[in-house]
Amino acid sequence: MSERAGDLPTADGIDEGKRLVRVGGDKGLSLAERLADRFHRLTWRTPIHGFRLKGRYPLKLIAVPDDPLFGDVARGRALLEGQLLFRGESHAVAGLDLRSFSPSAPFAEFLHSFAWLRDLSSVATRAQGAPIAEDLMERWLAAHAERVTALAWRPDLWGRRILFWTAHAPLILSSTDLVYRSKVLNALARGARHLDSSADKAPPGPHRVAAWCGVIAAGLLIPGGDPRKSFGEAGLARALDGALWPDGGLVSRSPEALLEMIGLLTTLRESYAARRQDLPEFAQGALARMVPALLGTCHADRGLASWQGGGPVPAERVAQVIDASGVRARPLRQARDWGYQRLTAGSTVLLVDAAPPPIARVVEGGCASTLAFELSDGPARIVVNCGGARAALPTLPRALVEGLRTTAAHSTLTLADTNSTAVHPDGTLGRGVAEVELTRQESENASRIEASHDGYVRRHGFVHRRQLILTGDGKELRGEDVLLPKGRNRRPGALSFAIRFHLGQGVEASPTADGLGAVLRVPGGAMWQFRTRGGSLTIDDSLWIDGEGRPIATQQLVIGGTAEAGGTNVGWALKRAR
Repeated sequence: MSERAGDLPTADGIDEGKRLVRVGGDKGLSLAERLADRFHRLTWRTPIHGFRLKGRYPLKLIAVPDDPLFGDVARGRALLEGQLLFRGESHAVAGLDLRSFSPSAPFAEFLHSFAWLRDLSSVATRAQGAPIAEDLMERWLAAHAERVTALAWRPDLWGRRILFWTAHAPLILSSTDLVYRSKVLNALARGARHLDSSADKAPPGPHRVAAWCGVIAAGLLIPGGDPRKSFGEAGLARALDGALWPDGGLVSRSPEALLEMIGLLTTLRESYAARRQDLPEFAQGALARMVPALLGTCHADRGLASWQGGGPVPAERVAQVIDASGVRARPLRQARDWGYQRLTAGSTVLLVDAAPPPIARVVEGGCASTLAFELSDGPARIVVNCGGARAALPTLPRALVEGLRTTAAHSTLTLADTNSTAVHPDGTLGRGVAEVELTRQESENASRIEASHDGYVRRHGFVHRRQLILTGDGKELRGEDVLLPKGRNRRPGALSFAIRFHLGQGVEASPTADGLGAVLRVPGGAMWQFRTRGGSLTIDDSLWIDGEGRPIATQQLVIGGTAEAGGTNVGWALKRAR
């Protein structure tokens, strides 16, 4: 996907110049690959696959691993009150028939993964939680234990399910009913056999890693599983190699998905610990790379920024996963392939998307966010991206969720009201940005990033170049956006452009008298001033998807103007007033 040209490493490890190229970025799975995947899923319903699932089931687990992560307290308390709750969607457990149950897709995945066991165990004793867990388990077994279906038997969900079933075995195996216990253990064994042939068919990234984690956990915790463990470790090594860049970033470029992967490996490590074994070196090495890459996309409060459809995961959740991983590392300032640039000065953190978007075949729900940035001052987020296309509440209108993926939903320049990379309704990304050129320099007085992308060359004949300079005290960010003519497709006449700065929650903007600036009042008492030259400034409504997936009404600064055939440039500055 990426290549680097002209790398000039400096003494502090920062590359002064490089180029990232998106190879085959708009090409999703081929027709042959889609047909092969469809055929593989159809084989799940055949007698041959049913025969593969047959075999002896364990009478008990060899060991019960700990769950290193804490669940969601609100969801756990809701379960105690008889309600399954996830992302604003709630369903009563009483009378629930999983054979005909049809919730939203995110809720269905949550239910089938059994992640709710973690929530329940976080608020309930074994005596309180076991009857609830066993009731839901019996409902699931009745609907899905013997009937192989596309969703319930999806490889990644089976992988997660095995991790949660084994870690929370006291909640689901406390019953003295031997028939019920045998059904649970038989389903566990059948799920492991299903994964033996299906784990490598899961989509690359967290899905495939989750599937192979389930294979290994089953190999470690079901008697006679040593061959499966070795087989699973080889599969997990392949899955991690295909999912991660050398710098530890995820090929889908989603920080939230990377956090999820760290959580999966951390949970798997407890299965090894339960057998007094260590996580394999290749997985430990992956964790050691992933953690600094993830921290590089966090703001000063250590909460995640909103990139590639992920939401602004709260600092508490990030800290819990990082602490459980056991990896102690500093944030990665420049991820060479992961593509995020991080500048820090004083209490200010600047995060920039300085790479092409992810290729179509490794991501669904990707965003056209090239050269967008987020800016925070201590705990306050001043400039953000709308974010949350994959983390938003399922009740939000589809058109709004799809709009969160567009260039206009990010703090960058939009030309002729089009996306820098095509956004397709099926969740993939099409043609657009193929190459990003980047220069980065740092000194005691200031740090500078200059980057350009070719996303508008094919359609409109312009390169977008952005320069960002953060002063050494962190109190001023100076920027310049330039449209440079390139190629043969320049159309006659002027093209409109808009440079958007989506403001963080609680940031209030007031225009200055001359119409070229705004005063930003930031929660906590700070004040920033915004000035521009080269375009007209307006203050419009915007929205931001918060850490719970909810839309929050916010504002945005918009610099508007037109670009003639010779191009244009717009300068602007954000300065801390107090």
